[in-house]
Amino acid sequence: MTAALLMALVAGLGDDGTPGADRREEHRRRATRRGGDQTATGPHMLIVTGLSGAGKTQAMKALEDLGFFCIDNLPPAFLPQLTQLSALAVDRGQRIAVAVDVRGRSMFADLFAALDQLQADGVPHQILFLDCADDVLVRRYSETRRRHPISEGRSLYEQIEAERRLLAEVRDRADLLVDTSQMSPHDLKSRLGRIVLGRDVVDSLNVDVTSFGFKHGVPLDADLVFDVRFLPNPFYDPALRPLTGLDAPVIGYVMGQPETGTFVDELATLLKRWIPLYANSGKARLTIAIGCTGGQHRSVAIAARLAARLADDFENVAAVHRDLPRAQAAVAAERERAEGEGG
Repeated sequence: MTAALLMALVAGLGDDGTPGADRREEHRRRATRRGGDQTATGPHMLIVTGLSGAGKTQAMKALEDLGFFCIDNLPPAFLPQLTQLSALAVDRGQRIAVAVDVRGRSMFADLFAALDQLQADGVPHQILFLDCADDVLVRRYSETRRRHPISEGRSLYEQIEAERRLLAEVRDRADLLVDTSQMSPHDLKSRLGRIVLGRDVVDSLNVDVTSFGFKHGVPLDADLVFDVRFLPNPFYDPALRPLTGLDAPVIGYVMGQPETGTFVDELATLLKRWIPLYANSGKARLTIAIGCTGGQHRSVAIAARLAARLADDFENVAAVHRDLPRAQAAVAAERERAEGEGG
């Protein structure tokens, strides 16, 4: 099914995802009933439900990218038991998203008892309800040619109306009410990050700055590739050859070149401008590959320095040195060979 972007929120919420003045007190009381104020860090458990075709699948994919442990179409009666699993216990801070819909048929009736149990157990939770205009739902079902899960009525409009009646009570209990009628999928994660976790989507983008050696091939998962073989190669200095770009003498040699500082400065400036655009497009991971000949000296030093620069502005930035273990193994083998010949 085609999912779409969150444009409208809970009735009474503003465009920025914050409660309107007339509902702040009710929102506070609800948060207290459900295990505390969740606006700063998000709920430990998010129950995702709504009309069939309104975008639950895409919402779950987005939540998974945002760090939720996602479970699709769980029978509602098992909701309280989830928190008893040691790996998912809410006191460990694990966020869980559970999709519940009318595919569960009679089991869906257990939802309210499960919600009452979560409240009694003091489990922080929220309900996200995805709604959509009838004509948009009909168009989506016509495009996918899928059968509507409600068999009542002959036309899709009748089946949608029957589902609305079935979901009316859970819609009334929802903490977040989202109309997906005019949404596009790539903005879904961005809006969910703001209304569920209170942070911008750029904070959830994983950025890997990967060093590599061209002689071993360009990383297949690289989004952006930069070649630093124009810099002098420490390999040709016998004292630096067995070292790596993580060792101080090599770092001093590479970063001491006049071209290196300019290259890192200009590249960091460009990436700080581009990374938010990649994040807003819905991308979950961005891989920036820095290559030299063998992936041992120049690319390693520059990837580490660039990652540190980007980490000043973005979360989830890591330096990854793909070919460094291979280079270190080659140096060790060469040392053993030399020692053997000397013996």
